[in-house]
Amino acid sequence: MAANLLEAVGVLKSFGEVRALDHVSLAVRAGEVHTIVGGNGAGKSTLVKVLSGVCRPDRGELRVDGSPVRFASPLDALRAGIGAVHQEGNLVPNLSVARNLFLGREPRRFGLIDFSRMHELAAETLAGYGLRVDVRRPLGSLGPGARQLVAIARVVSTGARVIVLDEPGAVLEPAELDTLFAVVDRLRAEGRAIVYVSHRLDELYRVGDRVTVLREGRVVRTGPLAAIDQVRLVSLMLGRPYRPERAGPADPAGEPPADEPGDEPVLTATGLTRRRLLSGVSLVLRPGEVLGLGGLLGAGRSATARAIAGALPVDSGQVTVAGAPKRKWSIRAAIRAGISLVPKDRRTEGIVPTLSVRDNIALAALSRLSRAGIVSDAQVDRVVADLMDRLHIKATSPRQRVAELSGGNQQKVLLARWLAMRPRVLLLDEPTRGVDVAAKADLRSLIDDLAVDGLAVLLISNDPRELADNCDRVVVLRDGAVVGELSGLAVTEQRIVEAIAAVPAAEPTGAAARTGALPGPNAALSTPAGG
Repeated sequence: MAANLLEAVGVLKSFGEVRALDHVSLAVRAGEVHTIVGGNGAGKSTLVKVLSGVCRPDRGELRVDGSPVRFASPLDALRAGIGAVHQEGNLVPNLSVARNLFLGREPRRFGLIDFSRMHELAAETLAGYGLRVDVRRPLGSLGPGARQLVAIARVVSTGARVIVLDEPGAVLEPAELDTLFAVVDRLRAEGRAIVYVSHRLDELYRVGDRVTVLREGRVVRTGPLAAIDQVRLVSLMLGRPYRPERAGPADPAGEPPADEPGDEPVLTATGLTRRRLLSGVSLVLRPGEVLGLGGLLGAGRSATARAIAGALPVDSGQVTVAGAPKRKWSIRAAIRAGISLVPKDRRTEGIVPTLSVRDNIALAALSRLSRAGIVSDAQVDRVVADLMDRLHIKATSPRQRVAELSGGNQQKVLLARWLAMRPRVLLLDEPTRGVDVAAKADLRSLIDDLAVDGLAVLLISNDPRELADNCDRVVVLRDGAVVGELSGLAVTEQRIVEAIAAVPAAEPTGAAARTGALPGPNAALSTPAGG
């Protein structure tokens, strides 16, 4: 049996009255991938922070190679051979890709940073991750998937023997995931230990050797991953039997459902064009309809949503709401028209971490919750309590700082903020990123309820199964243009994958065309960060 490189023994960690970790113990062996699973608020991210020196345990101890250690900072952990890539990232967007990769370890010559050598090493290192970008450009100019791979490359390049990956695949496209899996396999073969935290069970079963299941801060199971099936694993996470719900078969006669969306569009986007991002995107969204938007990284999904929400100015094209064309389009105009966007990057574009759950939810709706310019605290409390209950947001109270919540609960808070606006159109950009199985089921139920109430929903996802399970229609984008639309019986996971992976007719045919292979990571990551 391989030696334990890293151990946690009886670790306790509390934040105020909330006990995030309750006597947690685990051992990570050399040459294995130890997966960590649990629902939102189970303690996964807190455990990652303890293992990587971000926060100290209140009780218990950590051991490296069998010897007790105490980390006062992530640098202490890195010196002990433990490097982590956190769910929300820990790089500097304004610095270059190369500086981020070697921050604090820059190659030097005559006491000064050798930029030429650093750029050469950075390009060489990232090529091994399928990334071929100008390493002198700011990291923030890359898409989220590319930034994540840079973060992973940085930690691995330090020579860490234990690599802690917190939701590493949450923002990656299928081709990028293949690159990530290859990297993990290589690290395991080198004898390094990998702690792999994810809500995505398919990822875990692809890379994992052993699994530790957390629930409410406690370990409820540790053992070989292959010895437990997915249904049993989710049941352990939830603390109750789990019966997966699958979308039922469509009516074989092809008859539309009784609650078919209304015919009159609530929103029409026509010919949305933005240089290098969008090439004449048009779509129609009706009340009570859930429209899916699929495509690879750089296809224009997020750019389309941002253009509709007024956050991305377009060179040409028009948005029409309830039959009224909008000439001067902006974020404010979109909100006034009843359009709300839940962005995919909750940290930089969504939550305000220093504010409470209550204030984050009420932030966008203060004008609606005010009279004569004075905010009604009673009305705010009622709206917040209702949304926290409806979305199953786990917090000690509405006054708890949102930064203290799990990532999944932060996502729910962001969704609650825009629902508080009572929108007519809700744009959801990767809403289940970092969300557990139970929360995904809650979201599916919520989307159904919103559609029944007449809300029009645009759902953006890189998961074809999620699109198939939730959407009435699916529009597929490629290179900023609409290349396909599926509706009715055609909205299946397989048909969506086929539409996304199809080779454009203008391209030469060949092996890729015959097999329907997805474009490689280099092609996907060389595009602008338009999603």
